[in-house]
Amino acid sequence: MDDERYMREALDLARQAAEAGEAPIGAVVVSADGEILGRGRNSPIALSDPTAHAEILALRQAGARLRNYRLTGTTLYVTLEPCVMCAGALVAARVARLVFGARDLRFGGVRSKFRLADSQLLNHRVEVVEGILAVECLQLLQGFFRQRR
Repeated sequence: MDDERYMREALDLARQAAEAGEAPIGAVVVSADGEILGRGRNSPIALSDPTAHAEILALRQAGARLRNYRLTGTTLYVTLEPCVMCAGALVAARVARLVFGARDLRFGGVRSKFRLADSQLLNHRVEVVEGILAVECLQLLQGFFRQRR
């Protein structure tokens, strides 16, 4: 799969989130044959929903499209390392791969604080690839929060 291509899709969604006043995080779920099954951008403010992270919204859309809560064989692309909630959702959905841009040093549930997605303690392990377009992902986040201060 072309990881940079799909990460650019996630970056476009992250920019849309920023324009809406949300933290600029975007995610896409892609099938094994390269079809985008779900898209999400951070929306907890707009939806008054603390679970409305980009990853969760993309997973929900993909599940609805496939009519299955199991998303085996899929890859989730996201601009920022998933939190513990989102990492747990990836495991529950049986996502095959996670590709993320920048690490989240404060709340990262995949590499920075915890290693939930590929933990030996769980019944499913997600393959993790990090650092795809990391500079662009980080610059978008830093710029957004710099403007808000």
